[in-house]
Amino acid sequence: MITTDKTSIREKILSIRDMIPDHVEILAAVKTRSLEEVQAAFEAGIRFFGHNYVQEASGMINADSINAEWHMIGHLQRNKARDAVELFDMIESLDSLRLARELEKRCAQVGKAIPVLIEVNSGREKNKTGVFPEKVQEIVQFINGCQFLKLKGMMTMGPLTGDPELSRPYFKETRRLYEEVAAMELENTEMQTLSMGMSNSYQVAIEEGANLIRLGTSIFGPRHA
Repeated sequence: MITTDKTSIREKILSIRDMIPDHVEILAAVKTRSLEEVQAAFEAGIRFFGHNYVQEASGMINADSINAEWHMIGHLQRNKARDAVELFDMIESLDSLRLARELEKRCAQVGKAIPVLIEVNSGREKNKTGVFPEKVQEIVQFINGCQFLKLKGMMTMGPLTGDPELSRPYFKETRRLYEEVAAMELENTEMQTLSMGMSNSYQVAIEEGANLIRLGTSIFGPRHA
């Protein structure tokens, strides 16, 4: 049986908060975490949570005791698009034109507008999801013409382990694309969120312009089996 050390979670969150600029928001990544851990993070001041899976997130999102903003941060299959639209407050992992079309259709069916981030595969890695940099503009233009999808920024994944400096080129490229789109001043696009950096790389990400960091291990400790 896993017990939740609420004091430890609170202390970790407060320590991270003290180390980062005020304009940077912390999103707690809660894949494999218990509802009790999520509750402890919420009580410690976290107001943004992210999950990788639609079904597993539903119980947490519907918990009466956690009035937070929920982001889809994992790869979203198109057959889960309707459920994701109904559950989440933001989709951070919009990674293809096909998914954008499906999300717009599902949003129209339920009558809900939803903010999205384009997930950029800034390293052009074939084993990762995300839009290659040269394809970003195509998706930007599509979303800008949508009625229900609202483009709010970009997200990227750097290397999951190892030297945090290995992530810097990924973050630089994503920020360049983010600023390029922001400078276009498109009518239906409001670039606000640059989601970059995880527990091993968030400090480098902040240096490169991130204003939303996705933290799991540094808040909760190692993932449960």
